[in-house]
Amino acid sequence: MAQLSDDCFAFGGPLMTVDEAAGLIASRLVPVDEFETVPLDEADGRVLARDVSAPLPLPPFTNSAVDGYAVRGADVPVEAEKVLPVAGRVQAGAQAQAKVPAGQTVRIFTGAPMPEDVDTVFMQEDVRLDDSGRVVLPAGLKPGANVRPAGEDIAAGAVALKAGQILRPQDVALIAAFGLAEVTVRRRIRVAVFSTGNEIVAPGAARGSAQLFDSNRFMLKAMLARLGCVVTDLGILPDDSERMAPMLADTAASHDLILTSGGVSTGEADYVRASVERVGTLVLWRVGIKPGRPVAMGVIRGAAFMGLPGNPVASFVTFARIVRPAVRLLAGAQPEALPGIPMRAAFAYRKKEGRREYVRASLRKGADGVWEATKFPREGAGLLSSLVDTDGLVELEEDITGVQPGDTVRFLPYSTLL
Repeated sequence: MAQLSDDCFAFGGPLMTVDEAAGLIASRLVPVDEFETVPLDEADGRVLARDVSAPLPLPPFTNSAVDGYAVRGADVPVEAEKVLPVAGRVQAGAQAQAKVPAGQTVRIFTGAPMPEDVDTVFMQEDVRLDDSGRVVLPAGLKPGANVRPAGEDIAAGAVALKAGQILRPQDVALIAAFGLAEVTVRRRIRVAVFSTGNEIVAPGAARGSAQLFDSNRFMLKAMLARLGCVVTDLGILPDDSERMAPMLADTAASHDLILTSGGVSTGEADYVRASVERVGTLVLWRVGIKPGRPVAMGVIRGAAFMGLPGNPVASFVTFARIVRPAVRLLAGAQPEALPGIPMRAAFAYRKKEGRREYVRASLRKGADGVWEATKFPREGAGLLSSLVDTDGLVELEEDITGVQPGDTVRFLPYSTLL
């Protein structure tokens, strides 16, 4: 398990930009250094631990790309069609036959190995057979057409997948094409999630008139699960630093990250802060982000601690922009470029310079057929409906002070943030 120094998240600036926060995390966190070998059926979504080099060329032998007739390049007609007898037949999965004599052709099927000295395939729909069964080839085909040379896709020994990639179905397919039945990956990172506060109760429990059901914990667990984490649910911890502190210390011993939302600020009722400081160190970052507020970063006996805002939208946004990169780094994944889609704005909005804001927006087609982003009609970092009833976030960087209808903005679909 990665062991962090107590002061690794120290920061002396009064206000941190989103990019500075991400940069500081990237410079201080180290990935887990434990590897495991898994079968391909379990490889999707895992972080590749070592480069995968091609143990054989792909394709491993020269083969036909189509169903048709294979000929020597010298027998390809140039100006007028040519009639050739059929010397044999090669099925996919069968051994290539011996050399095809000059002036003859062979019936061949997609994926079948090319016989020696044959280098061009006419598609079956481009030829015709005469009454004696000979093939009539049209003029004009380029020699070498419709053939897949050995190693055309990947040469033997080439690095096909790099360490740090999060394996996707297509990556798993490539590993399988090499004949490998298993792959070495980093172990999944272990994250503990908890809530705190007398004002919240678990869903399904009796709720007092002044209490809310705990929703953030379930949102965070779901977001972590989508990142491939092994999640431990600590439930709702008591508002008692004497009891909470040893629980956090015990949890840190077997986890890479402890994550919570709410309960970490300068208020006298914020028991999480007091509990963390009893068994570790805590730094509150003032990040210039809206929705959001100070984000807590700390270390508890070598494990990272992150505390997010309590309002659900602020918790969602800070997870996507701060926790997600941290989780990927701990998991050993390569840095991620957050893609944005240029989108026409269908709303007006004003913001403060120097702060990055995320506007909840839905997509629709304008009267001219062009897709545009519309702003959720209400403000508020506590409105879960603003996340449920929209398609993503419009990211307005620090130097932007306003948006007018027709402006081009950067849209982040939820699919890229989860």
